[in-house]
Amino acid sequence: MFQRYIGDRAFYRRVLGVAIPIIIQNGITNFVSLLDNIMVGQVGTMPMSGVSIVNSLLFVFNLAIFGACSGAGIFTAQFFGSQDDEGIRHTFRFKLLTCLLLTVLGMVLFLVGGKSLIELYLTGEGDAAAAQEALHHGLRYLHVMLWGFLPFALSNAYSGTLRETGETLVPMIAGVAAVFVNLFLNYVLIFGHFGAPALGVEGAAVATVVSRVVELAIVAAWSHLHTARYPFMVGLYRSMHIPARLFKIISIKGMPLFVNELLWSIGTAVLSQCYSTCGLDVVPAMNISSTLFNLGSVVFLSMGNAVGIIMGQMLGASYNKEEIRDSNRKLIAVSVVSGSSFGILMIAFSSLFPEIYNTTQNVRDLAAQLICISAIMMPFNSYTNATYFTLRSGGQTLVTFIFDSCFMWVACVPLAFVLTRWVGISILPLYAICQGTDLIKCAIGAVMLKKGKWIQNLTA
Repeated sequence: MFQRYIGDRAFYRRVLGVAIPIIIQNGITNFVSLLDNIMVGQVGTMPMSGVSIVNSLLFVFNLAIFGACSGAGIFTAQFFGSQDDEGIRHTFRFKLLTCLLLTVLGMVLFLVGGKSLIELYLTGEGDAAAAQEALHHGLRYLHVMLWGFLPFALSNAYSGTLRETGETLVPMIAGVAAVFVNLFLNYVLIFGHFGAPALGVEGAAVATVVSRVVELAIVAAWSHLHTARYPFMVGLYRSMHIPARLFKIISIKGMPLFVNELLWSIGTAVLSQCYSTCGLDVVPAMNISSTLFNLGSVVFLSMGNAVGIIMGQMLGASYNKEEIRDSNRKLIAVSVVSGSSFGILMIAFSSLFPEIYNTTQNVRDLAAQLICISAIMMPFNSYTNATYFTLRSGGQTLVTFIFDSCFMWVACVPLAFVLTRWVGISILPLYAICQGTDLIKCAIGAVMLKKGKWIQNLTA
């Protein structure tokens, strides 16, 4: 039992070499996001609610970009394992073209329908004037954030490719630089320090956009200035040609992954909207809870990325099946242990963390209870996340589509809709029941892993 789930030093050196830079980058990013969130929370409850709603909507765009890049990224990792630079170059071009298309579509959607989308989250019981104030702050924030769509998309294409080819340090440095730029500008622009105007939520948005430009500048400049190390960058923009057969294969394998991320993120937004119908206090309370959860989940989410990268490289290098299974089992064990550990820490800080915010005591108490529910489910979230990246690494994108977004829309969303519209359940049991559906996903994931259909070399 010990040998099945615990690796040797060489194993953990390899895992940490991939995971630590991702953990550091994501950890600093989420910590600074936490500080940003607190700064906005000091402005007031309604500004915090408006920003929280917009970020829930922008999460859909962010995951659409992630899904588009990840579909091609499966092939990038395996081309790297087989030392095929031309293949990596083609997958990079696929990412760039897809990101440009999604950026245009995303900006049009939010410019035309942004107001209506925000209003969906302001239908719960509460003061109508407060709801209008939250809408006003949300729109101000959204219109500035649109300028960050393109640099965010291109940065994901560059950083994802570097990680998939074994370079996790440079994206980490770029991410760390960006979050500190974001933090400094937030301090200056939200509150009006150093002679700058106090812009409130608009200042938070400006800081985010500038930080994304900084991140893109670092990863792009580094990549193109080190072509000896990254030969796939040579001739990248001479044309946007992608062999028709490869384009077709990436589209077929990657489309379920893209659609999965898109539908899953939309499902998450719909869940948040269902939760918001339980009262206006739910929106800021969920914002506080999710902020701490995002920080606490950094390690297990980063481990998921590491699982996908390591498994993809092993599959591309044609390791034997038993060695792949053994490594995967141990990687998942690391992920679950990390999730359990941080879940315990979240429970310990559940009553202290909400006190930081400038909001009502009702919101603080509700946030503390939501944090505890999230913390209890964190080990199960860890397992399903690692399972998802494992299945994806072997090109099982249709399976991950069923496992992730189909489950969301077949189980979670209808359940939340029925419980809020017809049963009239309160937020705490509603949230616990919806989060508890991950127990079913754990069982499904275990069966999929055992079947082993994900163990295949896509580049052969």
